[in-house]
Amino acid sequence: MDEKSNAVELAVEITTAWLSNPNTRVAPEDVHTFLKNSHAALVGMIDPPADETQASAAAPEEYQGAVTVRKSLADPEVIYSMIDGKPYKALRRHLATHGLTPETYRERYGLKADYPMVAPNYSKRRAEVAKQLGLGRKRTVAAEAAPDDAATSEAAPASGPTSEPTPASKPKAKRSAKGSAKADA
Repeated sequence: MDEKSNAVELAVEITTAWLSNPNTRVAPEDVHTFLKNSHAALVGMIDPPADETQASAAAPEEYQGAVTVRKSLADPEVIYSMIDGKPYKALRRHLATHGLTPETYRERYGLKADYPMVAPNYSKRRAEVAKQLGLGRKRTVAAEAAPDDAATSEAAPASGPTSEPTPASKPKAKRSAKGSAKADA
């Protein structure tokens, strides 16, 4: 009972503050309506109605797919969204626009954990391109060593170390237009 009397006091304080605002212009009959609505809102926060609490606890929101699972996977070129029934090659970006992850999407519509997020043919094409580019392959030690050995043999002279820098490591002097004309003459 103490919480409900507290709600009355709070509603009166809210109404008083509302009326003390110089920008508030209201008819006298609207004051009672505002006080009544404020009190009802405060009581609703203290004791939510029994119907709402039972309904929210009883069953979470059920989602009905725009298409069936079978139809969503029927075409190998595209995958149909259960949200809007439109065809997509990949669902990840579409799901993100609706605030979903693939896991929550599968959970929402009761899909299996291995339900694909990409159309089968699109996935195959991407895999082929990746293989052509050499992605996913580990580099072999022999392939790495061969180019390195060739580069070191060209840079170092065969006669042994010298105190002079090799021509490859010397900085080239810039020649001006006048200097190149003298060198050509």
